[in-house]
Amino acid sequence: MPFPYSIAEINKRATGDPKNFACECEAIFNRKVDEAAASIAERAEAVESHVVFLSGPSGSGKTTTAQKICDALSRLGIHAHTVSLDKYYLTPDPETAPRTETGTFDLESPLCLDLELLKTQFNMLNNGEEVVIPHFNFATQTRDPLRAMRLKLQRDEIVIFEGIHALNDMLTSNHPNAFKLHISTRSNVVDNGEVCFKRTWMRLLRRVVRDERFRGTGVMDTLGMWGTVRRGEMKYITPFKYKADLLFDSSMEYEIPVMKRFALKAFGNIPEGMERSEQLRSLVPELKKFEDVDTETVPPNSVLREFIGGGIYKY
Repeated sequence: MPFPYSIAEINKRATGDPKNFACECEAIFNRKVDEAAASIAERAEAVESHVVFLSGPSGSGKTTTAQKICDALSRLGIHAHTVSLDKYYLTPDPETAPRTETGTFDLESPLCLDLELLKTQFNMLNNGEEVVIPHFNFATQTRDPLRAMRLKLQRDEIVIFEGIHALNDMLTSNHPNAFKLHISTRSNVVDNGEVCFKRTWMRLLRRVVRDERFRGTGVMDTLGMWGTVRRGEMKYITPFKYKADLLFDSSMEYEIPVMKRFALKAFGNIPEGMERSEQLRSLVPELKKFEDVDTETVPPNSVLREFIGGGIYKY
């Protein structure tokens, strides 16, 4: 587990020289991206594997990190593509859809994906064959053939499949040589040696802010789903993360001071009686312990831009 961040050090840096603080945090993140790209390139050359699996729980920054790794691979002379596993969702069938213990649709299950098509296309891509990558429209819960994408890899090209289930054995068992990467916020924040801000809370902040700003999902809806999301993570993601070749910490020391202004109002309006409401409202005094850092310090290629907007990548 990475070393925890100190809230005293965070606040000292945030008030002293926030611009340089942000630059140093981003530089650390970018070094990790470069290291991941170098490892992927080395594996591809050694075993001629053109497929990379990048997994991580909700709010971990998978999409941005995958695109940043593509940029880093390009600097190494390797052209790379990213494909979201979300494109492979199936239209729910009441007769066959996976269900939770209570009988509701288990939307967190990997069985919601077209696993057979994925496994077929992994093989085809690795063999240099052309595939048609589908596009799933979540609004209509159907595939949109007009937005499907053709992809064929040349010998010096790589494709990164990113999604919450990218390390699940159901997807990866036939591809032992593929490079596997697990990404998440892995660093807690401590105050006088005690954890005052859990790493999972960072992901919750990211998701609440992103969903409200860009996905038309209100804070209460996001918070209402969080318990189900966490259940899915423990059942379908966490058991496979140590199969990764590399564990990537996507947290940054300056991110809570940046996200704070977006999150305070949201967490302050949680009504009593809601599931886990007391725990969620307890985040408010913890957030107030952090000094503010202006969003202008966040560069356009930062993983934080996936959640606050204003970035250079498309999502």
